[in-house]
Amino acid sequence: MSWLRALKETARSGLKIERRRLEPLIALRGAAGLALVIGVSLALFGPLVAASSAFGAFQAAIATFQRSWRPRPVLALISGVSLGLSTFVGYVTGTHLLLFVALLVVWTFLAGLAWAAGPTGGIIAASNVAIMLVTITLPTSAAQAALHGAMIMFGGVVQAALIVLFPIRRWGAQRDALADALAAEADYARRLRHDPVAHFDPVPLMLARRAAAVTAREARRRPAELHGSRGVAERIRPVLASLADPAMGVPAEGPERDRVRELLGAAASLLDAAARAIRKGDPVRLPAPAVAALRTPDTGALLTGPPLRAADRLAALLSDVIEAAEGDGTKEERAGAEEAADAIKESRLPPEHHHRRPTLLRLVPVILGAMRREAHRGSPILRHAVRLAAVAAVGYLLGRLLPLGHGYWAPLAAVMVMRPEFSQTYSRAVARFGGTLVGVFLASAIVEAAHPGTGPLAALAVACALLMYLLMRTGYAVGQACVGAYVVFLLGMAGDDLSQTVFERVLLTLAGGLLAMISYAVYPAWETPRLRSRLGDWLKEDGRYAAAVVDQYADPAERGQDDVRRALLATREARVAWQEAVATAQHEPVRHRGLSHGAADATQHALAQLGRVAMLLEAHIPRKGAASVPGAAPLAEALRGATDRGAKAVRERRVPDWTPVREALESWEAECREREEAPEAGVPPPAGTGLVRNNVTLLLETLEEFSQGLTS
Repeated sequence: MSWLRALKETARSGLKIERRRLEPLIALRGAAGLALVIGVSLALFGPLVAASSAFGAFQAAIATFQRSWRPRPVLALISGVSLGLSTFVGYVTGTHLLLFVALLVVWTFLAGLAWAAGPTGGIIAASNVAIMLVTITLPTSAAQAALHGAMIMFGGVVQAALIVLFPIRRWGAQRDALADALAAEADYARRLRHDPVAHFDPVPLMLARRAAAVTAREARRRPAELHGSRGVAERIRPVLASLADPAMGVPAEGPERDRVRELLGAAASLLDAAARAIRKGDPVRLPAPAVAALRTPDTGALLTGPPLRAADRLAALLSDVIEAAEGDGTKEERAGAEEAADAIKESRLPPEHHHRRPTLLRLVPVILGAMRREAHRGSPILRHAVRLAAVAAVGYLLGRLLPLGHGYWAPLAAVMVMRPEFSQTYSRAVARFGGTLVGVFLASAIVEAAHPGTGPLAALAVACALLMYLLMRTGYAVGQACVGAYVVFLLGMAGDDLSQTVFERVLLTLAGGLLAMISYAVYPAWETPRLRSRLGDWLKEDGRYAAAVVDQYADPAERGQDDVRRALLATREARVAWQEAVATAQHEPVRHRGLSHGAADATQHALAQLGRVAMLLEAHIPRKGAASVPGAAPLAEALRGATDRGAKAVRERRVPDWTPVREALESWEAECREREEAPEAGVPPPAGTGLVRNNVTLLLETLEEFSQGLTS
């Protein structure tokens, strides 16, 4: 993509306004907390301290809107406390230019590295640095700076307290994540009716798993319907695929296929019912036709072998997910939930209570470790941190040199728009300039026309904050228009001279946005050259997942299920990383180096099919103590070694060679033929032998398709 087209696409993306579901009650709660903080600060300390505390309460409320599974009060407290400390330290060093610039560089560099802990941490850290540049201009002494910092913290405490006292849809994010996962399973079941080899997007299941991570204290307070359902949903997916795939024994047409379609439709209806119940916290209302379809005795007469086992397993799992979705209710409903929990504990996957989230104190070394892992030359997070620190320092010095007031607006704008990705940085820069232009013009026009006093200005600031909270998810430009007006009203309340507000803020916002855009062009972190590395990672994890599943047929054991689970999670993460890299690379003004669009599409399809075949095998993993399948262990080792070497070949721009897998499969087939011709040939082979042979053949075919696609 050329630079001109890339700029056009990112500008269009930044100015786009979407219709999104609004959350008026949450917006009202945030605005009420802001109004309370401003009112108390005005009454006790005057407009200057009120302006500082308002910034703290405003930012604390914004932090709670970020995508995070942690309790919202925690995010508000972290934002308020960190901003208060930053304000005090920033003011103390602000009188010494070199010392403050050094502090700003360190602060912004750490804020950039905070993206290693996730987008929520990165956004909160960058926002705090940006707002600090405003708040340090308000105090006039160290004692006042301490007071301002304390009141900023007070703003965060107030927002956290309101969230605790007036909870809105408690556990709502976790409910939505789990319901979305079940709804995705239902949609998958419907698509399998018409396309037996349809692909499944694992993102809803990944989000549900992250949402299910709780501390020990949270686990005791979690609603009953949030226990267990996710684990059952995880196990339903491979069973659905195994039931629908013609390779498992059901022909493409005929009465067997009709029965499979009927079962898939019933499963979709029941999963939708469970999703609705969990999302709203209501009892499950089962559709009678779906229940009747599962209970009909025709299944045993029409299906045999793996499809029959999959149908029986599906009925049991659907019963479990319905019982778990009942949650707290009548005595009978609670008994059903307990039975479902017992069933989950006895199942083959590790129970959900093993998935624990660290507390805040224990999270600190985890975050530091993640930041340390990004400290290498090729890390996009490290490059982002370096860009952020350099731009903040240059923007601050530029603002000091220009014959304008409010020089902090240039670094503020740059810090707020910069992201580790090219497209987000450029789109946000355009959106911030456009939104600030509109917001500052409107607010300044209101001030010049009405000349409101301190009280009306505070009320106008709260109204702008309310609009910001309400509309922030509809588009970045809309939110920045509200923020621009909010800052004008707030600084006007603090006695700021508004005669040059429009010119100064617009010009400095444009300068900050241009600095951010130039920094990415000079010191980029393009995703395009790393596409081969991402593809190699996905190939390696897919191969390890397939090998872990085949290993279970060689040595059926309970402990081996953990290996399969870890391999499955790793391949999901690698797949999502590849998809995000491809989506990012599409908007970058960089040529594809070594991987064409056709090769990317073909190899992605092959790897998705590779994971799907392994998932079909996982659906029929033998129980602990079952007879092992002879020859499965060498096949697993060949798969693991060949895909590891293949991943290295992909990164080195070579075509992988799958000869070891082919030789291992041919050797096993020869042994099977000899065993069949032996005198004791009347002894049937262990259950699963044919299943492993057929699916490993399919795995080899997908690997060869991958190599062919790599050269397209």
